[in-house]
Amino acid sequence: MSKVLAVLTGVLLSGALMAAPAFAHESCHGPHEGKGRDCPKPTPLTCAQLAGMAIPASEIGLPTTGGTVTSATLVAASGSGASALPEYCRVDGSISPVDPTAPKILFRVALPTAWNSKAVMFGGGGFNGSIPNVAGNVPAGPANQLTPLGRGYATFASDSGHQAGALGSQDGLFGLNEEAVRNFGGDALKKTRDASIFLIRARYAQGEPVKAYFAGGSTGGRESLQVIQLWPKDWDGAIAWYPAWNQVSALLGGHRMNRALAQPGAYPNTPKRIVILQAALEACDALDGVVDGLISNQSLCNHVFDPSVATLNGVPVRCPGGADTGDTCLSDAQINALKTINTRTNFYFHLDSGESHYPGYNVWGADLGITSNPSPLEPIVTFLAFGTSQPTMPMPRTAPYISVLTDQWLKYVVTRDPSFNSLALDPEHPGQWARRIGDLSDQLDQSTDISKFAKRGGKLLMAHGIADVLVSTRDRGVLRAAPGSDGTVARPRFRPILRSSRLRPRLQHGVQRELGFTDCPREVGRGGGEPARSGRDRHRRCTGSHAAALRLSEVAAIPGLGRRKRGRLLRMRH
Repeated sequence: MSKVLAVLTGVLLSGALMAAPAFAHESCHGPHEGKGRDCPKPTPLTCAQLAGMAIPASEIGLPTTGGTVTSATLVAASGSGASALPEYCRVDGSISPVDPTAPKILFRVALPTAWNSKAVMFGGGGFNGSIPNVAGNVPAGPANQLTPLGRGYATFASDSGHQAGALGSQDGLFGLNEEAVRNFGGDALKKTRDASIFLIRARYAQGEPVKAYFAGGSTGGRESLQVIQLWPKDWDGAIAWYPAWNQVSALLGGHRMNRALAQPGAYPNTPKRIVILQAALEACDALDGVVDGLISNQSLCNHVFDPSVATLNGVPVRCPGGADTGDTCLSDAQINALKTINTRTNFYFHLDSGESHYPGYNVWGADLGITSNPSPLEPIVTFLAFGTSQPTMPMPRTAPYISVLTDQWLKYVVTRDPSFNSLALDPEHPGQWARRIGDLSDQLDQSTDISKFAKRGGKLLMAHGIADVLVSTRDRGVLRAAPGSDGTVARPRFRPILRSSRLRPRLQHGVQRELGFTDCPREVGRGGGEPARSGRDRHRRCTGSHAAALRLSEVAAIPGLGRRKRGRLLRMRH
């Protein structure tokens, strides 16, 4: 695992981001505790005593009818090295809805016997529907270091208020119930956090954690940005990996991709995906001034690459006459679909979130799902990219991930008609469904204002792989921090990431690949294809707008890490 990710996780979870204050609540509070100056000292509960405990609705900051601990099991220490886990109490619980027809929120808390007085909440992915592994790692966390639970953190997570069926994270059935929709839209985050903190206080009788962090990717990245905006006092730090921060807009942009690939003859098979990838590399490799097998100027590549006139080894990418004549070229239908994906989706209707469009995807130079690639990660790449089946109705399970996701969203969340033909809805002109989509955007499209979180010293680590064709890396919102002395609102300071001098991270949605080796100089990341000071080619190839075919975009650190903690850091820009 790259040192990039090791440093990110180590810095955030080390607890060194801010000096540890006293517990947030010194007053008597919680189960078996009195109130007032003369209240008795709280008594810690054993793991067994947590079983069956009721969680009062008054302890949860949003409307519920309370929660219940359904089981509490003491788990023995296990593993060794980086996989070592301490003895901990695994607590399973549920939070009951206000609407009796809505599903419960199922959640899990891991309470280490030797607690470090800190907590981590994990976010989900897709439409959620299952509880993330509370004994696991943060997104892209280093495999050679202990997980949060292994370090003594209390960890917790939930299914966001519904239980997925066979479609897993793509299951949209929950959308038939409005409270379930609002839970997925963010309410479950606060409810889960409050219920879990109640149990942490009960178990240890030490008040609330001295530090609390949220970690998530994709939908979990949206959730990470959401919690620090809506409930900034609850969190000291957050990790947002490849965040789908404006999720309704992303679904609409993804649905335009879906419809493009669904056109007759438009879906490229694996050999054609190899052709377009190699042709883009041949055309765009030198755009940063260095021929090194990498596309380093992705923005310029997006602008100048045209598969209609491009060649690969001297042979046109476009099939003769535009017809589909075989696997060594692309037809006009396939080229037009990819060009559509490269361009933005315009919303010719009102979204309550204020979004007016969703940018195109970096399809030139991305792995769109090359099933012949023997990498053990390729099945994940293919699943999250173009899949193995063309979008059609009914939607195949093996269609692109976004196709299944948008089909379910339109059927169950938007129209609430399971028989609805999702491919018939134009995401730019949704007609009678515009009002419903606009309303949903108010929940799922997040603001970029993190000023309250920044003002109290919160830290945000954010990164995104450039070849993500599920959540566009062109869609990086401008985060806003606290107003300055002149009353203006400035963009938060961005700090670069420490990068290994040996490993080049290759990031797609939810996947890290480490390709090749370089000996990059300390001045790596000066951007724009600028030559390194050494002038040597082996160093120059490290200095483009990204130092790998797929790169981290940026890391936000607000208001900035100390020098010793961030070390030599690398800025990687879009």
